[in-house]
Amino acid sequence: MEKLRYTVRVNAPAHTVWTTMLDPSSYREWTRAFLDGSYYEGSWEQGSEIRFLGPNEDGSEDGMIATVVENRPDEFVCVEYRGQIEGGLEDTSSEAARKLAGAREAYTFRESGGVTTVEVELDSQDEYAAMLDEAWPKALARLKELAEAAA
Repeated sequence: MEKLRYTVRVNAPAHTVWTTMLDPSSYREWTRAFLDGSYYEGSWEQGSEIRFLGPNEDGSEDGMIATVVENRPDEFVCVEYRGQIEGGLEDTSSEAARKLAGAREAYTFRESGGVTTVEVELDSQDEYAAMLDEAWPKALARLKELAEAAA
């Protein structure tokens, strides 16, 4: 597994950036960089299960299952992946699901002078690193646009 890091500076308070990043409707907007139609089900509350989903061509859904391991509003949130969803079915036992299990994705928000720095740190399987290196900067640029418009 490879550790990936991405950062963006947003001209908005941390609370605005936090809300924009995690609100279900704006989440759909900034995550289009990964897959148009991406969304989540569940809660960002610490200890909760959350599912990150997106549509397939056949109408079913694929995604990942995670647990929110830490949530400090407006400061930090971290999820740990437990498995995947393929064709709408939960999978925590296949080889692919086991490779994903234990991977973490964390968002840190630091505000100074009305500017919030968002740091994203995630564990990635090597074969996805190039795709994520392309998609994350686009996603964070869109998040920046949305949060600054909301501020």
